[in-house]
Formats: sequence, structure tokens, C-alpha cells
Amino acid sequence: MAVISNATILQKYLNLDQRGSVQAEYIWIDGFNQLRSKTKTLTKVPTSVTELSEWNYDGSSTGQAEGHDSDILLKPVAMFNDPFRGNDNKLILCETYNPDGTPHATNFRYSCKKVMDTYAHTIPWFGIEQEYMFMDPETNRPYGWPRNGYPEPQGKYYCGVGAGKIFGRDLVEAHYRACLFAGVNISGVNSEVAPGQFEYQVGPCEGIDMGDHLWIARYILERVAEDFAVGVTIHPKPIQGDWNGAGCHTNYSTEEMREEGGLAAIEKAIEKMSLKHFEHIAVYGEDNDQRLTGKHETGHIGAFSYGIANRGASIRIPRHVGKEGKGYMEDRRPASNIDPYRVTEIILESSLGP
Repeated sequence: MAVISNATILQKYLNLDQRGSVQAEYIWIDGFNQLRSKTKTLTKVPTSVTELSEWNYDGSSTGQAEGHDSDILLKPVAMFNDPFRGNDNKLILCETYNPDGTPHATNFRYSCKKVMDTYAHTIPWFGIEQEYMFMDPETNRPYGWPRNGYPEPQGKYYCGVGAGKIFGRDLVEAHYRACLFAGVNISGVNSEVAPGQFEYQVGPCEGIDMGDHLWIARYILERVAEDFAVGVTIHPKPIQGDWNGAGCHTNYSTEEMREEGGLAAIEKAIEKMSLKHFEHIAVYGEDNDQRLTGKHETGHIGAFSYGIANRGASIRIPRHVGKEGKGYMEDRRPASNIDPYRVTEIILESSLGP
């Protein structure tokens, strides 16, 4: 008897006529810096988030409210195409609000948007390099690793090609295509230093769009991996030992930095950021001390440094930027599990503020 896969069965239903209705997947960030979502039926295709109604959910089940007063409000703020349902269906990124209309304590987008608006005249661009690792849910070990023991040491995996080097390329490709369909500004992918570890780059995005696009890219990755029955971790040190951790290197520039002579503006901004190193570290991800050890292409968490083409520094000025005298900087301190709103906010405010 032939076995029909779940994907084949699902495709049969996805091809059905939706009779003019649209499925809108409302997505938000919970109290554990993770993503949640649920679906609402719309009677017409939305052309803007301003056409979408607010909604609510049970915050006591997401670490965001007590059981006796658990309604949390969802306010749509960004819209993308839905690569899983296709057609005119949408992914809707939302901010979270308390019943009295004030931003929820876990709504870091709200304050980030205010800072981005304050400095909008500088035209800030960001690009984030999201590192992550696929996990085998049965063994709780990295995907493709032997059940017992360890793979060969690091060295042949980064940007590698071939069996025994790359584990999960089909998932990476599916995620890449899904992001492109959704309208996420994904600019590239590559395999990383540890086996089963990958990176995708989102950007350049202006202002608040950086956080919006990265969170949707994360949501899409989780959904794709769900289809493949593979886990995803963005912990900054998923495997202890002599293995690279995972970061979210954050590239940043303003219009002044991108113009002729912009290197001076970059160095001035870095000097201002150096004075608030520990304020940055405080919002640069949980367990980041396990990653920022001064080894495995990182600077030490307890000291600030910068340099041209130095991947062991807190902030790297790319070699071509130093040569051309303009461009951008790369903050290498953020961990893979950051909230991008908190990171882009503090970078902009500390580099341009008083």
C-alpha cells in the first residue's frame, strides 16, 4: 500500500478556493522572547495594516499576564505575504498592549520606534546576521551529529559543500525562498563554523523595519523547520566545548557614515558607544557571557575594543570601509537570541545621542 505524506495531503486542501476570504496570521513576541501566532479570517485582501483590526489573546499562557486579568491586546504593525498558505493570505506582525492601552512591558518595539523616529533624519540602516543551529528533537543534539560522540573538529564546515559537511541545506533553501516570497529583505545565507549551524542575513533595512523583518524571518524559519520536524535553537552557545557560539552581528550606518569622509563619523560613533559598553551588553542577549569569551572569533564580554578587519573585536570596521573611508560598522557583540528592537535602539541612541 502506497504511503501518502502529510505534505501531499495538505497541498490538496491548500489548493481549494478560499471563496474570497483571507487568512491573516497574527504574530507576536511572548514573555520569553519567543514567537506566538493565531489566525483570523478576513473578508477582503488588506492593502495596509491600518485596515486590520486589533485582536487579543490570553497573556497568562504566554508569560505576560496573571490569570485573573489576562487579556493582552494585539495591534498590527507590519504585513507580509504568507509563504505557507500562499494566495492572498498574510502574516501580520503585532505589538502587544495592556488592556488600558499602554505598551506591554515586553513590547520593545514601541520605544524603539520612538527612537527611530527621533533620528529618522540621519537615515539609519541596519543589517543583522542571524546565526542559529538545527537540532534533532529526538536526541537534543545538533542536526546531523552522530548519536554518540562528536563530528570532526571545526574547519571544514564554514561555507562548506558536500555530504559529511552540510546538514540541513534543504531547510535553509526552503527558508530562503519562503522569506523572498513573504517580502522579507533577506540578503543571503551561508553555512557556519560548526556542523549544523547556519546564518542568514537580513537587511539593509531602514529604522524600525530591521526588527520587523528579522522577527518575521525567525517566524518563517520556525515554521519551515516544523514542516521538516527539525528543531531550531538561537541560544548563543548551543554546544559547550570547542565550538563556535552563535551571534547576531549587527551592521549599522547613517547617511553621514556612507558619504565621503564617513569613516570619521563611524569612529566618532564607536567612541560614544564604547562609553556605554555594559549598557549594550545588558540588552545584547541572555547567556551571552558563554559566547563572548575572547575565543572563537569574539571579543571578551568585559572589555570594549574595535579595529579594522578584526573579528576578535567588539566592533569591526570592515577592511573595505577603512580603505574607502566610508561605509558602516559591524557590532559583533549581540548574541543570536537578541530582541533586535532593543539592539538597534541602543546602537542608534548611544551613537548619536548626547
